[in-house]
Amino acid sequence: MDELDQLNAVMVADRGGSLVVSVYVITGTAGAGKTSLALRWAHQVRECFPDGQLYVNLRGYDPREPITAQQVLHGFLTALGVRPDAIPHNLDDAAGLYRSLLAERRMLVVLDNAATVSQVRPLLPGSTGSLAVVTSRSRLSGLAIRDGARRITLGTLPEAEAVALLRAVTAGYRSEDDAEKLTELAHLCACLPLALRIAAERAATHPYLRLDDLITDLRDESALWDVLSTGDEDEAEAVRTVFTWSYRALAPSAARLFRLLGIHPGPEFSLHAASALAGLPTGRVRQALDTLVGAHLLEQTAPDRYEFHDLLRAYATKQAQEEEPAEDRTAALCRVLDWYVHTADAVQSWIEPEEDRLSLAPPAAGVLPLSFPEYDHAVDWSEREHANLLAAVRAAGAASLDRHAWQLSTVLFSARAPSISVNDWLAVAPIGLEAVRRLGEPLGEAWLLECLGMSYTRGNDLIKSRECHESALAIRREVGDRHGEAQCLNLLGLVHLRLRELANAETCFQRARSAFGELGFPHWESIALINLADVCYQAGRVDEAAHNAELVYAGYRARNDRPNMGRALRLLSSIHLDHGEFDAALRTASEAVNIALDLRHHVLEGYWLIALGNAQRALGEFSDSLISFQRSASLHRRLGDRSREAMAWHGTGETYRAMSRLDEAAKFHRRAAAAHHALGDHWHEALALDGLAFALAEGDGDQSRQHRAEALRLLTRYDDPRAEGLRAQIEQR
Repeated sequence: MDELDQLNAVMVADRGGSLVVSVYVITGTAGAGKTSLALRWAHQVRECFPDGQLYVNLRGYDPREPITAQQVLHGFLTALGVRPDAIPHNLDDAAGLYRSLLAERRMLVVLDNAATVSQVRPLLPGSTGSLAVVTSRSRLSGLAIRDGARRITLGTLPEAEAVALLRAVTAGYRSEDDAEKLTELAHLCACLPLALRIAAERAATHPYLRLDDLITDLRDESALWDVLSTGDEDEAEAVRTVFTWSYRALAPSAARLFRLLGIHPGPEFSLHAASALAGLPTGRVRQALDTLVGAHLLEQTAPDRYEFHDLLRAYATKQAQEEEPAEDRTAALCRVLDWYVHTADAVQSWIEPEEDRLSLAPPAAGVLPLSFPEYDHAVDWSEREHANLLAAVRAAGAASLDRHAWQLSTVLFSARAPSISVNDWLAVAPIGLEAVRRLGEPLGEAWLLECLGMSYTRGNDLIKSRECHESALAIRREVGDRHGEAQCLNLLGLVHLRLRELANAETCFQRARSAFGELGFPHWESIALINLADVCYQAGRVDEAAHNAELVYAGYRARNDRPNMGRALRLLSSIHLDHGEFDAALRTASEAVNIALDLRHHVLEGYWLIALGNAQRALGEFSDSLISFQRSASLHRRLGDRSREAMAWHGTGETYRAMSRLDEAAKFHRRAAAAHHALGDHWHEALALDGLAFALAEGDGDQSRQHRAEALRLLTRYDDPRAEGLRAQIEQR
């Protein structure tokens, strides 16, 4: 095959050295066989790329959301052995890490269905040992100009190859068909591989139907498109003609499922989601899905998981719009949204079991949400369906299904897999907030405002966070929701704690604790108490903090509440350090981190690693300490928490200082100080400047004194015992 020879030409003669080019673009019309060519060649040359192959369908021409380069990099880096918690959140940083990992490897990267150069460029290997093969309907000229890409343009198959493809698919199912008839059938399919395969499958599954009759059907179908076909559109119209021809041959049940699947919000779906769309038992839906897969109208990607070719997805959506009454389309969308919201609610019962649950109406008839036997199964589902859940919120908003929109966005916040950044959720949260306000449901609005407030806290936008929580608190008080008011006070206290407004934080936590106690919520009373203990510790009232933390830990341990056991252990580790009990500090921090790892909870893991790094440093385990801080910084970078990333840098600086590697210590303290200054965090900026002053004391006395003076100036804002003690220490140096 000429195209295969052209691809083989990028390999040098010994097939072991540098490649002729590092990017190859396969372009051509939809259905021309670009993906098939790329995958066929990838299979043939797999031994030439001993470090493996990476593949992604970028869905650049999908009727809805394409895959972003950031999403692809997350998957690629994970496949290359990077822990998910160490993947940078920033696109440029992630792309840099990806290229550095490929620099010493020989890999083939297949980027299928790209729409634009910007979607592709961050995914290019950037080295002469690895090759990116890109398929696209666009010429992607920018890759040739800037990246030196070569290009193959696929047209239609030669007549002889088109006939051979028809014969290959029908062989063994039909008696020998007349060559002239097969040629006519091939021309009706515009000699495009996708159309040819669908037509051949139709012929193979009707072995006793004369080819003349099949051709007549297809020619009649083609006439429907003649008025739309002009110039370069002829090939695309031929593909749609074959789609229609194959679609109309389906049994009514399979045809109905096909068009309903065009309503599904996301690019891929499960058997159970398809069952909800159709409102039918999974057994009947599985049969229809098998029929669609057999007819090449659908692809099966894993057990009970399916996706469309983007052209077929657009065609299915069009058929739904034309053949399904508007009320039936809405009912199908509501069913699948019901399935997602109720299944996500079941996930929340594992991921956040103590959080309030939405009061959901029963799902529509025919909808059977999933349940989960254990924590890991629930988290797996949440990770797998994350993109579909985001798409479901958008679909609900676009269809003005306000109740689904706000409930999906709310439950998604608590049902997100712990490994997933909150940033994706923030993009759809306004859809839910606008929807609940239109419904005039103040408690729902307060709930979403609280979720937004927590998200802004994780992103270090503490002013927005405080505004959200104060608005939610006002709503809770107005409607007389005392339990909700106590929740708001607790959340508002956490914002004050992050701002080091310790008096305000203590007031909020005390009020929340009293309210929870009066209302009979011991779990939440304990939450408020551990937060109060944290305030005491930050203020330097260490003995009071220790008493409360040990009291709370005992209660959590008795209930086997592992997430909150970890929270108490993290605080106890810091308290042990203050008391000089280094072994106990290491034991409690290690236990906390192990809990976070078991829960796959990256937010908790990243924060608790800071306590572990501090304990390791105190015991002289410097190498382990640096590893803990590096892991923490990587996690927080991916999660978008710049404040805690900077805390990890500060810990790194402290460890290098303990190792007498003062230049490296100064570098990390300087980074931490700059980050905290940008965030307006005066307390942590002062700590970092003090560390920087200490690291520079021997080499640059003037700079050291300036940084120490600035640290003292920043600390004058605080009057608690810990701040006073720190000022005294700095003044004595």
